[in-house]
Amino acid sequence: MKTIVYGEMKITTDDDGFLENIEDWNEKVACALAESEGVEELTADKIDILKFMRDYYKKYNFFPILRAVCKNAHQPGNCMTEKFIDPVQAWKIAGLPNPGDEVQMFRSWEPLGF
Repeated sequence: MKTIVYGEMKITTDDDGFLENIEDWNEKVACALAESEGVEELTADKIDILKFMRDYYKKYNFFPILRAVCKNAHQPGNCMTEKFIDPVQAWKIAGLPNPGDEVQMFRSWEPLGF
């Protein structure tokens, strides 16, 4: 486990930086997680994306299809790559649990050269 200190807050994460308890998440915690990930500012658009991802996870217990994130957050179709670049990074900042090795593998996978 790791602890992130942000102002007067102490946030507990796993060794990969994912929030230990998803119920501890709020916008201030998101700012702390974003800072630890090197994301400079959480705009209202980014917060909307994070909130949708959290709602989706709570409903389906799964990583959402990226186009669904943008559509349901009422943003352009490329909002994930435009706002975060890495969907797993957004997942982490949204305070969701570590998606595991299977999802992490897709971070470096380049399908058929596309």
